Amino acid sequence: MPEPTLPDLSLPNISEAQLDVPDIGKLNVTAASTHPPRILLLYGSLRERSYSRFLTLEAERILRRFGAETRIFDPRDLPVVDSVSPDHPKVAELRDLSLWSEGHVWCSPERHGAVTGILKNQIDWLPLESRGVRPTQGRTLAVMQVSGGSQSFNAVNTLRLLGRWMRMVTIPNQSSVPKAYEQFDEAGRMKPGPLYDRVVDVMEELVKFTLLLRDRSGYLTDRYSERKERAAKEKAADLAVLSGAATD
Repeated sequence: MPEPTLPDLSLPNISEAQLDVPDIGKLNVTAASTHPPRILLLYGSLRERSYSRFLTLEAERILRRFGAETRIFDPRDLPVVDSVSPDHPKVAELRDLSLWSEGHVWCSPERHGAVTGILKNQIDWLPLESRGVRPTQGRTLAVMQVSGGSQSFNAVNTLRLLGRWMRMVTIPNQSSVPKAYEQFDEAGRMKPGPLYDRVVDVMEELVKFTLLLRDRSGYLTDRYSERKERAAKEKAADLAVLSGAATD
């Protein structure tokens, strides 16, 4: 019987100098952070009786009970994306909060089968990269939605897509609250029941994932392609220096 032919395992297109084989040992944390998890919460409605805001406030209460430090961004007076410069006070506030955070909660009403422009505008103001810093990359994300009719998942599905685009780690669990007008009392507090319990589940999971990932996000988001690009830029810079020294 002939010997089996071994597959060709060569990788001629790989730059070995920038190839980092994943190693479980590199996930060990020598000095774990001890401060409370930092969670930024965004909601997507400006209505006086806003159920997405009510749900966000409820989530904040639960997060604080789990020991997290929280900030809720008020989207009022945030200009439409690209209508002003990034140094506008509301834009700067949002970006600074994202840099401060280690995890996010995004909560949107479902409007016309999608997220609202209010929430999308906040996400659009967050750059993928600014001055070498990525304000969302590697952060955890929990997604929630409220709707006026029967239960739907259009908004949370869109939020998951946006989270992936922003290079965030979206946790598996999520919250969708149907007929939101029935789930909150006159004071805006969420009523007890399975939908409330799901919100507790989501916030608990968010805190756990944030604690797990926050000291490891730098390693988890370190990419071969970006290391290769940095190396090429450094080599070009070194050559430029040498060329300048040679002409002096």
